[in-house]
Amino acid sequence: MSQGGAAAREAAKPQDRGWAWMVLLAAVLLQGLTLGFPSCIGIFFTDLQREFQASNSETSWFPSIMVAVLHGGGPLCSILVKRFGCRFAVMLGGLLSGVGMVSSSFCKSISQLYLTAGLIAGLGSCFSFQAGVTALGYYFVRWQTLANAIASTGVSLGFTLWPLLSQYLLDEMGWRNTFLIFGGILLNCCVCGAIMRPIQLASRSPLQSPKHAEEPGRRAEEAQLSNGASSPHPELQQRTRRTACFQMLQKYLAFDIFCQNKGYQIYTIGMTWMMMGFALPHVYLVPYAIQNGVEERKAALLISVIGFINIFIRPFTGLLSGHRVFTGRRIYLFSLAVLLCGLSNFICVISAEFSVLIIYCVILSIAMSGIGALTFQVLMDVVEMDRFSSALGLFTILESITLLIGPPLTGLLVDLTSDFHYVFYNSSFFLISAALFMGLSFCALEKKNKVKEASKAPLDNPSRSQYSETPTEPQPGSQSPPAVVYITSI
Repeated sequence: MSQGGAAAREAAKPQDRGWAWMVLLAAVLLQGLTLGFPSCIGIFFTDLQREFQASNSETSWFPSIMVAVLHGGGPLCSILVKRFGCRFAVMLGGLLSGVGMVSSSFCKSISQLYLTAGLIAGLGSCFSFQAGVTALGYYFVRWQTLANAIASTGVSLGFTLWPLLSQYLLDEMGWRNTFLIFGGILLNCCVCGAIMRPIQLASRSPLQSPKHAEEPGRRAEEAQLSNGASSPHPELQQRTRRTACFQMLQKYLAFDIFCQNKGYQIYTIGMTWMMMGFALPHVYLVPYAIQNGVEERKAALLISVIGFINIFIRPFTGLLSGHRVFTGRRIYLFSLAVLLCGLSNFICVISAEFSVLIIYCVILSIAMSGIGALTFQVLMDVVEMDRFSSALGLFTILESITLLIGPPLTGLLVDLTSDFHYVFYNSSFFLISAALFMGLSFCALEKKNKVKEASKAPLDNPSRSQYSETPTEPQPGSQSPPAVVYITSI
């Protein structure tokens, strides 16, 4: 039997079984290598400050840029996924991450570190992580919630192992050689990408022949542009270019979804506001503990405690949220987790003793497990799966703005006041306000939809009071419907 026939049979395999579980394993490793990696940056905070004679604000730009680019590179990742597929995007991301960290080991100033570790390594992590999440959404349908929760345990493994490995390597060979080794470790994203081979779905997707899927649209755009170029009217040519530009933005940034889908709008705004405070404890917890007399090895252990507990809590959260009782209500579980995360920060204000900080890490980890397991599942609930990649792009680029400015602004406040307590005050304010905004807004939206549906009383469209996920059969005349469409009542 030819290799082509074997490949065809393999491509025809249904989802939720077989090679899909290997892809899930690769997604676990990817999230540990990418999302878990920034957790160890706080361990190098003090050494980088001494090396480059930098302030708290200047040093905090390094992890801020890395995390912001990791989230904000979504539109570029969407383009790569649609043009070349998830496998290519993941492997390119692994290459960029490795090159970025290797280059960082030779940096002579903090500004060079912004470019190498911040921009290049952050962009590589973005490509690998977001393309992996997109691939997982197409490999799993029935077990999608569980698959997302299991994949997110990779972040927990990263949170557990990266700090311990970082502290050991830092003590043994310094931060430069440690960054060099990190470059080699991050190249393993390329191996994970190789596992995510294209599959044949019920309809076209970013995983199936992306170049061919793009050809009709690309030919139409080229014909439109060529007609505009040959037109003697400059106004028509400019209008054609503006139309093509608008279509490109709508395709990769999902502005149309943001304007029309109230659930997506509320969730995106709430998450963007939340990210102003979410990353602060991860950046400043280790420096805060060291400043208050905690030994460096014990301070590094705090981040590992957060990750270790997450390993066990995240799958449980995924199983719980996947129950039919919570269908259409996962946003409330998510808001509750964000609220708990914000309230837990007040523990650090009470005391900086190691035993108290351990209690803080346990509670924070429980809250983070809910946030991590549900972030992308809620997004899949409120947008259609065939637009998920584009919706994820806009979602993450808006997040990246607040992720970028949050830690440096808080670092500036710490420099001016010499009081690390403001880190946790700020974090609590943004997290609690975001949780209340999302929970109350979705509750009001649900009530509004109940009243609207009750007043209309449609004959052939049953009333739905919540956003819900409903499998639908692909229409025969449609171009490229997803195998499963996530429908909202918004």
